[in-house]
Amino acid sequence: MNRLLILGFVWFLAGSCTGTPPVLDYSKTVSIREDILKDKIKGGWAGQTIGCTYGGPTEFKYKGGLISDNAPIIWYDDYIYDTFIEDPGLYDDVYMDLTFLEIMNAEGIDAPAESYALAFAHADYKLWHANQAARYNILNGIMPPASGHWMNNPHADDIDFQIEADFIGMICPGMVNKASDLSDRIGHIMNYGDGWYGGVFIGAMYSLAYVSNDIPLVINEALKTIPEGSKFRNCIEDVVKFHQLYPDDWRKCWLEIERRHGYDIGCPEGVFNGFNIDAVINSAYVVMGLLYGEGDFHKTMDVATRCGQDSDCNPASAAGILGVMYGYEAIPEVYKASMSKVEDIDFAYTSISLNKVYGINLSLIQDIVEEQGGSVVQGTYTFNVQEPREVAREESFEGIEPSEKRVLKKMFNDSLSLDFEGSGVVVLGQITQVGFSDLAYVAQLEAYIDGVKVESFRMPFDYIKRKYDVFYKYGLNDGPHRLILKVLNPVREFVIETKEMVVYSDEKE
Repeated sequence: MNRLLILGFVWFLAGSCTGTPPVLDYSKTVSIREDILKDKIKGGWAGQTIGCTYGGPTEFKYKGGLISDNAPIIWYDDYIYDTFIEDPGLYDDVYMDLTFLEIMNAEGIDAPAESYALAFAHADYKLWHANQAARYNILNGIMPPASGHWMNNPHADDIDFQIEADFIGMICPGMVNKASDLSDRIGHIMNYGDGWYGGVFIGAMYSLAYVSNDIPLVINEALKTIPEGSKFRNCIEDVVKFHQLYPDDWRKCWLEIERRHGYDIGCPEGVFNGFNIDAVINSAYVVMGLLYGEGDFHKTMDVATRCGQDSDCNPASAAGILGVMYGYEAIPEVYKASMSKVEDIDFAYTSISLNKVYGINLSLIQDIVEEQGGSVVQGTYTFNVQEPREVAREESFEGIEPSEKRVLKKMFNDSLSLDFEGSGVVVLGQITQVGFSDLAYVAQLEAYIDGVKVESFRMPFDYIKRKYDVFYKYGLNDGPHRLILKVLNPVREFVIETKEMVVYSDEKE
């Protein structure tokens, strides 16, 4: 087997000097010195932190619209430090990663999905969308992979795993299929289908960023992990295509992607709404940042942010990938000005700081390198770069499409009857306290469809343990139905507040 010793930036390309498009040479092994590896690890985690901070103030303030160049994005020397102190919850992109990283560090790289799931479900931090739906499932006995499946999780296609998969690629340098295997184990805790693909793809780009600094190459190779013909892959391929058509105008690319892919059929909040937390469109914005940023750290973050929607998570991933690709030392000083002030501050809800995570990341890389048949000798890490293989084909909400979104604004603590016509329904809402009480109330409910009981379930008032949607059911016969929700243990101080109802019907031929 041929071997390429990497002494500086990683060059693992064939064809770059011949005029032909560069490709990764999977017949070779690669060796990376530990000092270079440490710089890349630090760059990845710092990139995430910086990108999240940069885009934080605009998160979901621009839904289906661009952030104008006339709208300044704040930055100053102590911005990261001030955010760590004043708004530590912004870094949910990072501390979610750390929950899983802590389990892997404690139990090893073969830790079972159940360990990750229980740690995540019992964490003290707030969660939303697919994460919270999965937490509720786990706390109520529905374990992965069922906890993330769309039949049990109306948010299965959302961005959640995409923003938690960075660490997987960062511990699997060049070993993209190992990253996919870990993504299978962890990502199905909270997602399925496109939501899972988002994490697989992001993890693959991080993994390949260790062994190539050719951005289009990394994107295209990482995309090989996603099944051909899937909605997710089609969208990212469109980004690549329109970048080639409009190489100097990312806004034209954005518009074409928005026209073709800027809709959400799964997340009840995003249906028939400008709000889009779907992994497909947000992954597209990460790729747009990388392509149009052309390796420039500021431009990459800025484009990924100005695309809108989840505009802190997307620049965090894009900047993290660049950080791995070029290393910490290549990050502009303006963005590193206060990094030294925060590197020993534990992220919220964890006992891990950036300085601690750098070491954990390196240790796990060694474990994975050796597990995958590589070696670590005298500070040099040698491993085979894996040719990406497609992961399993999955599709959430297969065969159905949203057909109605109805405003409800109904409160009840006895029963509620709703008529609809379709093959699926989601009722959005929550428990609301309407009188003084210190009761740790957990509502017990039953759901009936067409007079038949289909579910008994709990709705804790506790925000951490809450049920994200009041009720959902898919797979009904497509036609008229009556849903009745009954509260079995009503108390005067609490009501079930329903906001909207989304109805799904069988997809038309």
